[in-house]
Amino acid sequence: MLDKLELLLALAKERHFGRAAEACGVTQPTMSTSIKQLEEILGVMLVQRGSRFLGFTPEGERTLDWARRIVGDARAMKQEINTLKSGLSGEIRLAVIPTVLGMVASLTTPFRAKHPNVRFRILSCTSIEILGQLENLEADAGLTYLENEPLGKVRSIPLFDETYVLLTAPDAQFGDREQVTWAEVGQVPLCLLTDDMQNRRIIDRALRAAGTQAQPTLTSNSMILLYTHVKTGRWASVMPAILAETLGLSDSIRAIPIIDPAVTYRVGLVIPPREPMTPLIAALVQTANEVIPTLSRSIRRPKT
Repeated sequence: MLDKLELLLALAKERHFGRAAEACGVTQPTMSTSIKQLEEILGVMLVQRGSRFLGFTPEGERTLDWARRIVGDARAMKQEINTLKSGLSGEIRLAVIPTVLGMVASLTTPFRAKHPNVRFRILSCTSIEILGQLENLEADAGLTYLENEPLGKVRSIPLFDETYVLLTAPDAQFGDREQVTWAEVGQVPLCLLTDDMQNRRIIDRALRAAGTQAQPTLTSNSMILLYTHVKTGRWASVMPAILAETLGLSDSIRAIPIIDPAVTYRVGLVIPPREPMTPLIAALVQTANEVIPTLSRSIRRPKT
């Protein structure tokens, strides 16, 4: 039964029998047969079939909820037994919004100091992708915004509050200011994240509240790409203050706090609401709680 539930989860992720079979290392006939056998065991149709995958039936969607729970618990049990036998080891799959990538080392480094046999796999994702990966057991934990948009069924651990600065050249528009307003930021041609990113939606919302809107001359899903453009001294952007400081400022860039109003959004660790937590996630939560004071002290006014 467990192997068939794993295949069902793969199908939910790929939405295609062939790709799901390939992802699981089985043939497509084996995939199809296993799903049909699961339907026979449960006595209901799980998948809407045609010439291609058409989606899940209502019974299939409910079965998916149970599959995620059962497979997740089975993996957690195996991990806990392995930990009892040989100590904490394995891999933590961490999905992170782009604006927080510069802070990940503040969490992973102290964790690795305590647990050197644990590996990390870290991927940059949108906030929506993070929640989907947690639900589908593709990620073990995420770093994302906590209060701006619905999180769904996750447990959250607040880490720090994000504030925003205008990154621009000293000789550019408003480059000689100690502060700028959101209304003034709306006058500046900016390079920003793409609008599928929650950080961009936060910025757009702040600008609309100030009666203006963004004028992006370049958009990207990479904060590094935005930063390298700003670093030339010929571009401007809005970034979280802590990220700007982590990336490092040069003589060609100023980080100017944005006020009126001062916008803050909470960032934190999100994990599945499973109890008990897996040993790896329990250790990650413990480390997160330990580094919160350090992160709080590091949130200071950036150098200008």
